Amino acid sequence: MKDYAVEQIRNVAIVGHGSCGKTSLASAFLFDSGATNRFTAVDKGNTVTDYDQDEIDRQISINSALCHLEWNNHKLNIVDCPGYTNFLWDTRASMRAVDAGLLVVGAVGGVEVGTEKVWEMLSELNLPCMFVINKLDRENSDFDRTVEAVQEFFGRNAIPVQIPIGKENSFQGVVDLIQKKAFIFETNESGKFKETDIPDDLKELAKKKIEELTEMVAENDEALMEKYFENGELSSEELIMGFKKSVLDRQIFPIFCAAAMVNIGMQPILDGIINFLPNPVQRQEIATTAGAVKLTVDGPFSAMVFKTISDPYTGRISIFRVFSGRVNPDATVTNTNTQSSEKLGGLFFLQGKEQIPAGQAKAGDLVATAKLKNTGTGDTLCIKGGSVQFPEIKFPLPSISFAIEPKTRADEDRISQAVHRIMEEDPTARIERDSETAELIISGNGQLHVEIITKRLQKRYNVDVELKPPKISYKETIKGRSDVQAKYKKQTGGRGQYGDVRIKFESLPRGGDFIFENTVFGGAIPKNYIPSVEKGLQEARKKGILAGYPTVDFKANLYDGTYHDVDSSDIAFKVAATMAFKKGIKDARPTILEPIMNVETYTPENYMGDIMGSLNGRRGKVQGMEQKGTMRIIKAQVPLAEMLDYEPTLTSITGGRGSFLMKFSHLEEVPAHLHQKIIDESVKEGRIRQSEEGDK
Repeated sequence: MKDYAVEQIRNVAIVGHGSCGKTSLASAFLFDSGATNRFTAVDKGNTVTDYDQDEIDRQISINSALCHLEWNNHKLNIVDCPGYTNFLWDTRASMRAVDAGLLVVGAVGGVEVGTEKVWEMLSELNLPCMFVINKLDRENSDFDRTVEAVQEFFGRNAIPVQIPIGKENSFQGVVDLIQKKAFIFETNESGKFKETDIPDDLKELAKKKIEELTEMVAENDEALMEKYFENGELSSEELIMGFKKSVLDRQIFPIFCAAAMVNIGMQPILDGIINFLPNPVQRQEIATTAGAVKLTVDGPFSAMVFKTISDPYTGRISIFRVFSGRVNPDATVTNTNTQSSEKLGGLFFLQGKEQIPAGQAKAGDLVATAKLKNTGTGDTLCIKGGSVQFPEIKFPLPSISFAIEPKTRADEDRISQAVHRIMEEDPTARIERDSETAELIISGNGQLHVEIITKRLQKRYNVDVELKPPKISYKETIKGRSDVQAKYKKQTGGRGQYGDVRIKFESLPRGGDFIFENTVFGGAIPKNYIPSVEKGLQEARKKGILAGYPTVDFKANLYDGTYHDVDSSDIAFKVAATMAFKKGIKDARPTILEPIMNVETYTPENYMGDIMGSLNGRRGKVQGMEQKGTMRIIKAQVPLAEMLDYEPTLTSITGGRGSFLMKFSHLEEVPAHLHQKIIDESVKEGRIRQSEEGDK
């Protein structure tokens, strides 16, 4: 590929709801531009951008993937982004690297949850956008209905620049309202088309739509408004000029027609990308944590890593967007996030998984390098010794967790390195050991996300694991007081064992954990044995007497006891303390505590009733509500045990439009009717023996 001036580059993310045809659109672009020599399809598993085996098997995009093509003496860098909610974190990261979005909407399904979510991202980043209404060849597809839905959700500034010729399986071309021409496509996948006059049956509709379009463009430009009033129309060149400015300023969002699977309408969309969407330097500057960077080839080098690929064979591949300056394949750069120096391991452009060597990368390029040691997704790279740092990428917090259990000892040995690689590639995945339950916990953005991660562990790193619901970190405590004596006396011939303690137990406020108090008077127990009593209590409280969970929020006051000059020892007093704990806690009205979570559920208003009902059914207590944009936030406190399956339930209630955040709040007593269930589970897990449970 030849070297293109920055003004001849376009960086575009193809975004939209899952299965609206984004990957098919990218495939058709590549074929029609000559970047590929065959027409590839998702159902054949041979597309350039869905190359991961999980994507081929499931026929959905899981990862953002890069490709590029040449069109009308321009280079188009295209990022094919996932649309399913579980993987939109990757889409969000990719949008930080592009200058515009191509928002695809299915002509059958219309505006869906993924459409809304990516629109919010585009708006947040202030990126220009073009709409593509795709799948116009499908049964029950409807262009007018879909345009109405788009305008209802995203405003009247989303306006068609084309109208379709034909409907459903007779869809065969488009009327271009700017050029005032029609394009009829061949019915095969060749992408060939002929230019013709607007069909007679569409002339009146086209005239009306052209007037609407012209008025909207003229409204945004005083000079064009004057010409429009004088002449009653604008030329195609004037329309394109005005359109380009309005699109750049996010005053207009043009709507195109397409049927990517049968390769109809692709070339006019490619023309639209070049004519209407900005080149990399038209954004002029981009914010940093301190000031802004001017987007120019002549400035000092600065870039941001927006994606990391972890390959079991080639290692880490870092993909970055160059915002300013130039960089060579062997350059040493500074990572300002980690304050470390990095030596680039070559430079290459990506065509899906294919790596094409690059002699240099400059402002506007999306390029990859290999084997950076201390650089992750979201990090800034800049000229050696530089201080530029772009704002970090905002990734969502995990919403669902499972315990993972290696199937064999060999899997357990391999899992550490595999987990590290997975988390390098996926910054939203969490895989860590729970210090209280000793389980390895995997957390992600949804059940599908977690399933994909475990599949990767198996396929890439040969690690087999089973998914299980995570154990809840229950605690035990007391609600009353007790005063007990425990004497440990053992005589086996020769020196024996003797320890005798009197301890008062009482409850503490939540968060009090454990207090040991020594009020022994007059040497009833020698001072050198006091630490052994405390140690015995500390060890005993790790396993409570009800269900085997740690005991918290209580005080033990050692106030008396006796000892034997010969037989007393540290171990004897430690054992005596353990005996006192079991007896004293049992007499002080023991109970079980469970973690209570602060839950914030984000939902459109029309689902609020169902969600509040679901939270109440989970023993939740609604604390209040707030409004944020178009979303309502329901704040509640809910037991963690009731939240393990909340993510799929919320998705079902809201059709995927809802989301939630969850943080630990406090411990609270478990209702009495649930105690036995928790005790039975502890017996099943082997935390306590059946005989122990019977003693209680």
